[in-house]
Amino acid sequence: MLRHMVIAAAATALSLGTAHAQVATPADLYSELFHQVQMRRLFPDGKTFVDATARRSPDQILASYRARTWFSDEELKRFVATQFDLPQEVLVPTPSTARPPIDTHIARLWPILTRQPAATPEGSTALRMDNPYVVPGGRFREMYYWDSYFTMLGLAEDDRQDLIEAMVDDFGSLIDRYGRIPNGTRSYYLSRSQPPFFYLMVDLTDQSDALVLRRRLDQMRREYAFWMQGEESLSKEGAFARVVRMPDGAVLNRYWDDRNTPRDESWREDILTAREGKRPAADIFRDLRAGAESGWDFSARWLADGKSLHTIQTTAFVPVDLNSLMYGMERAIADACRRLDDHTCGKDFDRRADARRAAMDRWLWNAEQGLYLDYQWRERRASQVVSSAALYPLFVGAASQRQANIIARKTWDELLAPGGLRTTTLTTGQQWDAPNGWAPLQWVAVKGLRTYGEDALAAEIGKRWLATVQREYQASGRMLEKYDIEEVRPGGGGEYPLQDGFGWTNGVTQALLALYPAS
Repeated sequence: MLRHMVIAAAATALSLGTAHAQVATPADLYSELFHQVQMRRLFPDGKTFVDATARRSPDQILASYRARTWFSDEELKRFVATQFDLPQEVLVPTPSTARPPIDTHIARLWPILTRQPAATPEGSTALRMDNPYVVPGGRFREMYYWDSYFTMLGLAEDDRQDLIEAMVDDFGSLIDRYGRIPNGTRSYYLSRSQPPFFYLMVDLTDQSDALVLRRRLDQMRREYAFWMQGEESLSKEGAFARVVRMPDGAVLNRYWDDRNTPRDESWREDILTAREGKRPAADIFRDLRAGAESGWDFSARWLADGKSLHTIQTTAFVPVDLNSLMYGMERAIADACRRLDDHTCGKDFDRRADARRAAMDRWLWNAEQGLYLDYQWRERRASQVVSSAALYPLFVGAASQRQANIIARKTWDELLAPGGLRTTTLTTGQQWDAPNGWAPLQWVAVKGLRTYGEDALAAEIGKRWLATVQREYQASGRMLEKYDIEEVRPGGGGEYPLQDGFGWTNGVTQALLALYPAS
C-alpha cells in the first residue's frame, strides 16, 4: 500500500506546493521505473540514478519500460544503461604520500575540487552554473549551499578571491532564477534550501562597487522573502512553510520542504524509515526532507524519542541555528541598505532583527540549562538535546555578554571533546550526533566565542580540531567530511560512506591555521 501511495504522490507532486517545487525531478518523470530502480538498490548509492542523464525523453523511456511486464534486477540494470548515461565514478583526490604541510596540501586540492561552467545537457538534473565553483568532493558532484561558505573561508586564506566572487555570483543567479538557493545544484534539491549563509558569503566579497552591492542586496532580500513566505497570513499561533507564529505573536522560523514525498536521492531509505513510523508517511517524508534542509541530516535534535529516525519531527522545532542566521541576515540587510542610503529599509530590518532577538531570548534561551535550546512549538516546550547549535547566537552577535559567558561554561563542561566540539551529547548512530564532529560547527563556535572574549575556549576547540584533522592527514593523506572527536579518528554513521575531499574541512582548517598557526 505504501508503495502505491508514494508513486501516486510523486506523480501529483508537480501540482503541489509553490512554483519552485513544481520543477520535475526524476521521481516525477520516471514514476514506477524510478521506484523500482531505487527500491531494488541497483546502485549502491541512491544518488547515482538521480545524477544520470537521460538519452531520450521521459515519455519514450517509460513507454519502453512499460512494454515489458517484468525485469530481473540484471535486466533492469541493463535497461537503465541503455536509456541513461550514468555519472562517472566519483573522482577522489589522491591521498598525499609526500605529506607536505597540510596548508600546502589543501591549496593543491582547490583545482581538483573546482568545476568549470558547462552547458547542461538535456535530460540532466544538473542546474546551470555560469561561473567556476568548488564542490565538496566524494559523491557530491555539484555545489552545495552551506558547505560553500566554509569552503570560501579557505579560499580567502589562499588568495582565491576570484573563486569566491564567482561562487557568490552563482548563488545569486540561483536566487534570481528560483527565488531561493537550493540545497544543492540539482533539480531534485529545489524544493528545499539549507541554512542561509548567503549574506555571510557576500561579506567575503569585494563590496566597493555600489552596483554590485545593490544587486547582492536585492538577492539577500529575495532570499529573506523566501524564508519569511506566509508571515503576513499567520494571523494567530501556528505555522506555514518556514515561519512559525509563537504564542506571544512573535514570528520565528523553522526548516521545511515544499514536498512531502521521499527524497529522490534517498528514496529507498526514506520509504523504509516511513514503514517503521506510526504517523502518516507523508508527514515523515516532509520531516526527513526538512532535516536535510537543516544540514543536520540527521540528528537527535529532530527525533521525538531522541534515538529513532522514524520519530523525526523536524518541522515541529524552532531551531536555534536557523533563527540566529535569520537574525544575522536581518542585520546584514539593514547595514547594506544604509550603505546605499535606503534608511527606511535599514530601519525596517533593524526592527525585525530587534524583534527576533527578543523572541529568541523569550523562546530559545533556557536560563536553567544555561544554553539556547530548540523549541518544540507544537508541544510548547524546550528541547532537552544539548547541541553545538547553542553557539550560533554568539556567531551572529545575538547573545548578551552574560549569555555568552554562561554558554562558554556549559561548552567547557559538556560540548568540549578530546578532538574538538561535540555536535550533540547523544550517541544515536545518526551522523550529526556524538561521536562525530564537523568542521562548520568548529568554526561557528570559535568565531562566536572570540567575538565575546572567550578566547581560551575558542583556542582549545580550534587547536583540538586541528590536531584531529592533522592526525588523520598524517595517517592517510586525506581530508575527511567528518571525524570521530571522542576517539580522534575518521567519523561514521549516516546514509552513505565517509567522504573525502573535502570542501568545508579544507576551508575551516585553513581559517583555523591562520588563527592558531603553531597547531
